[in-house]
Amino acid sequence: MSVVISPTHIALPDAFNLDAHFLTPSAPIPGILFIHGWGGDQRFDLKRAHSLARLGCVCLTFDLTGHHDTTAQRHHVSRQRNLQDVCAAYDTLASHSWVDPESIAIIGHSYGAYLATLVSQLRPVRWLSLLAPALYHDEEWFKPKDQLNKALLNAYRKTPHTKNDNQALLACSLFKGDVLLIETEHDDFIPKQTILSYRNAFLEAQSMTHRILYEADHGLTQKAAQQAYSTLLFGWIQEMIMGARAGFLSV
Repeated sequence: MSVVISPTHIALPDAFNLDAHFLTPSAPIPGILFIHGWGGDQRFDLKRAHSLARLGCVCLTFDLTGHHDTTAQRHHVSRQRNLQDVCAAYDTLASHSWVDPESIAIIGHSYGAYLATLVSQLRPVRWLSLLAPALYHDEEWFKPKDQLNKALLNAYRKTPHTKNDNQALLACSLFKGDVLLIETEHDDFIPKQTILSYRNAFLEAQSMTHRILYEADHGLTQKAAQQAYSTLLFGWIQEMIMGARAGFLSV
């Protein structure tokens, strides 16, 4: 199946545009939104998005405000602003003429995975793939993300949390679709307890797949880890999409 890559922009309420790319297959099917991690950009996702488009998905990658061409704004960007980015990106994908708005998957890494859970409470999401999802306290929501106290944040992530004290986990508890939760064995940023907090929060999920990428660090800096992640992700997405096509995985 051929794939067409088309540059586009995501319009925000303040007239600021985010750089993005549509990867479009030859036939309309589910849409997949990729959300990169803090300090990264859409280049982390482009190769996988291209491969998934060949499976028959309309994929959208983009750069969060404060990244790539807007790096100068990073010290001023709050989680609220980046959540607005993701909602705008979601709406751009859902409005694509080939996308079924009831069949959208979000693939997030770290900070992007955290934002993905929040968006699932604001927009219809059928599938969630979370790689090494980060977790943040609800306080200081409007404070620039780069100014959050890292020591307090690390301590927070090592403590068990539930839907009763964290908005992202509350969103997880309400999610009724299919979930792929991936942790990395040698993660210096996301402790095991954070993964457990996420896993335990998905009380209503139709399915929960929890996998560990062995010998992998948080950023998947080794090629073997990148390939292992791609293989795992592709297999899961293919299973979800083929099942949905056959009518077996309707939410």
